[in-house]
This record gives sequence, structure tokens and C-alpha cells, in this order.
Amino acid sequence: MAVIIDPENSSLLRATPRLMQILRVLIRYKFLGALRGRSHWPTPKEVRETFEELGLAFLKFGQVLAMRRDLLPDAYIDELELLHDQLPALGIDAVRATVEAELGAPLSELFSSFSETPIAAATIAQVHEATMRDGRHVAVKVQRPGLEAMISTDISALTYLVALGERLFPRLRALDLPVVVREFANSLDRETDFNREARSIVLFRTALADIPDLWIPDVVTECSRGNVLTLEFSSGERVDLYARLHPEAMPKAIATLVKLMLQTIFEEGLFHADPHPGNVFVLPDGRLSLLDFGMTGELDEPMRDSLTLLLESVVKGDARAATEAYLEMAPTSEKVNRAALLVDIKAVLYEIHRNDLADVSIGDAFDSLLRAGSRHGVHNPGEFFLLTRAFVILESMIRQLDPRHNYMESFRAEISRLSSRHFSAERVMEKTTKFAREIERLINDAPGDTRRVLRRIAESDLGRLQVPGIEALGGRVSRNLERLTVAIAAASLVIGGAMLVIAPTGGWHQILGEAMIISGVFGTLVISIGAFRRDRGRR
Repeated sequence: MAVIIDPENSSLLRATPRLMQILRVLIRYKFLGALRGRSHWPTPKEVRETFEELGLAFLKFGQVLAMRRDLLPDAYIDELELLHDQLPALGIDAVRATVEAELGAPLSELFSSFSETPIAAATIAQVHEATMRDGRHVAVKVQRPGLEAMISTDISALTYLVALGERLFPRLRALDLPVVVREFANSLDRETDFNREARSIVLFRTALADIPDLWIPDVVTECSRGNVLTLEFSSGERVDLYARLHPEAMPKAIATLVKLMLQTIFEEGLFHADPHPGNVFVLPDGRLSLLDFGMTGELDEPMRDSLTLLLESVVKGDARAATEAYLEMAPTSEKVNRAALLVDIKAVLYEIHRNDLADVSIGDAFDSLLRAGSRHGVHNPGEFFLLTRAFVILESMIRQLDPRHNYMESFRAEISRLSSRHFSAERVMEKTTKFAREIERLINDAPGDTRRVLRRIAESDLGRLQVPGIEALGGRVSRNLERLTVAIAAASLVIGGAMLVIAPTGGWHQILGEAMIISGVFGTLVISIGAFRRDRGRR
């Protein structure tokens, strides 16, 4: 069950004891002295130890802060990345009580065997190996009891601390800490929602079904409910341990990792946000097994399109195009200093292109963009932070598996394959059909919308003033709307044709594309000539 977090409706009275406990720890580690200036900040080690002492929610909060290099110096980020999420294992009695309460049957009736010792124990849940009555080998993920009350109280305490700090010390507002707390709350909500994780597993299995070198364990639905998630067991070895014994297998494994990351992002708008070695196993037959889908991200289609443009701009070194694509991904804000942002992004791209392409890091490039944006008023979307984190973790794992591997070569090859797929005849037809439907809807709705606008003008003060030429204005609006509609249709032919022409497949795609471009250009000329003759006749 997901933890319901609503800081605005939380009770200050209920959070007060926890607030007092948090303040005592902060005072002991000299956090309050930091309010006097940067020179009084606690050391990075003291910050990490503070989060560890404050418990589960603050461990996770520290891990979220570790993604925000735009907020903290590198020394603090490096120390926060050392935060571990291993907790003492729950006793078998607590595990049995949770499983039986959620699944509605005794443990002995559900499983023929159930290991009392967990194979993994983290902050949110622990995993037990088991065998079902029909012989299936499974892994049972059991959430720790009492998480909802514990996390809700800590989020309330954090919310009040941040609000109080900003009120007493206005300079803290530059850090945008309420946004960080909201991102943290959303992150915890994702990780504690086992129903969401089960849906993510189904989506990833479908999206990656055509990758033969990858296996994702399926959900055992009859034994998954609420705080219990049962999956097929992955009887493999951690990829980093496997790499030490089989270094010759790593180029293929790395190519598979890059493929699954990029394919899910650009084809489905999904990505695994925590692809570290503990979540990637190698099966006895050599296939990779991807585990733990509690931390995943989603990108809508406009954000995916902007991400594609951003990647292309970074590779080409086009700072202006990169800036526009980046701003399209972020929520709009009037406070953004575009000129200064452009200068910083130019500097980022210059540093990237000074190095050998094999040494370029997509994660570091995105991280630099996030820092530049935060400095100049951009409210970076939470999904972009998750995506940046995913690339940083993936690249770090790839360098660990094979330090000599040219990561960018694998990245470039996969982008080329996805581009070919993106410009396939089926995709072009699909996008053209969608565009045509939108045009048809515009044509059908335009006359009615025009009449409604003119009626409202007539009924308003503007209409009562009886401005001369209002009817002529309405006529011009209708004529211009007709021209715009036809022009859009002609433009769609040109765009669709251009997509076919530049597609790497060639053949009949190029012939059809050229025909579409010619038709679009001819239509544009007809519109222009007609408009010129009508305007000349009216004059």
C-alpha cells in the first residue's frame, strides 16, 4: 500500500515530538550554526551521520539530495551517495503476520517452503525466497509494517522545518527546498506503492519483449496484494561479480543495458531509475535479469520529443537549440534568465566537446544542465532529476564492468537504430494520420468557434459600441482561418515527405516522400496565389 503523504493537511501537534527529536540531533551535529553562513556548515561526514541517525525517511531524503548536485557542493554529494539503506531484518513473526494479513491465508497454505532469513533487507522492504504449492520458485517482497505513520510524520516535520527556515532566513528560498521535499514525498510514494511496481513490471516486460538477451521476472498475481509483492525468482549472479570471472561477456551485456535504457525511454516513455549492479543479474544461460522496479520514471510524449532534441543538440554542440529544448522540458517560469542560461550552456557544451567523445558522459552533461538551469531560475522537473540519476548510475556501472568499453559507441549505435525505427513507414503513417485527425478536428470546430467568438464580441461592450467594420473583421478572421487550415495541411505533407526522404531505408520511401513534398509545395503556391488575387480584387 502506498504511503499517503499530504503535508498541508498534517497535524503540527502530532509532528511536534518528532520535530523536537530532529532538532536535538541537528543541534548536536551543528546544523543550526550553518544558518550563520557557509563557513559554519557541518562537515560532509557529519551531514551523512545525521541522516543515518534520524532514520528511514531521512536516509531516503539524503539519497534524494544526493541527486541534486545543483544544490550542494560535490563533497557533500559524494558523502551522501554513501548513505546505505540496509536495516536490521524483520523477524519471521512480523513477516508472517504481514503476508497472512495481506493474502488472507496462513503462510503454510500459500507456500510449501518459505525461507526465514531474507536474501535482502532494505529500508522499505525485505525479500524472502520461497516455493509455491505448485512448485514455482519465487521471491516474496514484504514491506515493513508501520511505514505510513512513520513516513507521514517525518514528511510533516520536514515540511514545517523548511517553512520555518525560509521564514527566518529568506536566503534559503534560493534553494527551493519545498520543491525538494515534494520530490522526496513523491519518491517515497512510488517506492511504497507495490501495486504501481507490479504495473511497472508488466509495462517493462511488454516494452522489452523483443530483446532476447534480457529476462524480467513476472508478477505472481495470486500472491501479490497490498504490502506483499511476489515475483518469479531470478537465480542468477550479480553482474559486477559475474564480470570478474567472465570479462569477455561484458561488451554484449553492456550493449543490452544501453539498449534497454534507451528503448524504454524513447519508445515507451519509461525508465528504470535505479540500474545499479544489485538490480542487474546474469542468469546461468547468459541473459541479463533486471530487478526491483520500485523506482521508475515516466516521460510523456512532448517531454520525450524535447529530450530527443536536447540529446541531438548536446552531441552537435548547438547551445541555442539545447537551451530551447531544455526549457521545453521544464515548467515555464518568468524568472528564467535566458541570456545567462544560454551562456552557461555554451560553456557546458564547450567542455564536453573538448574531450574525446568516448569520455563524454550523458549523465554528467544532464547534471551540468540542471545546475545551470537552477542558477538561472529554471524549476527542473522531478523526472529529469530521476533520468539524470539513472544515466549517472548506468554509466558508473558500465565503467565498473569494463573500464575500457566505449560507452558512447554503444549509445550512438542504439540511437541510430531507434532513429531508423522512428522514421519507418509505419511510424510516419501513424504520425501523419494523427496529424490529419487534428487538422480535421480543427476544420470542423473552426466555424463554430468563430461564430461563438463573434457572438461574444457582439454581446460585450465592444459589440455595443458598434465598432465600424466588425463584420468585415469577422469575414477576415474566417478567411484567414481557412488559409491557415489549408496551409497546415500542406505543411503536414512537406513534413511527412521530408521524414520519409531522410529515413535511412531509401527505396519507395524516398519516392513517396518526394511526391508528398512536391504536393505540399504546390498546395502552398496555390494558397499564396489565391490569397494574392483575392486581396487585389478587394482593393
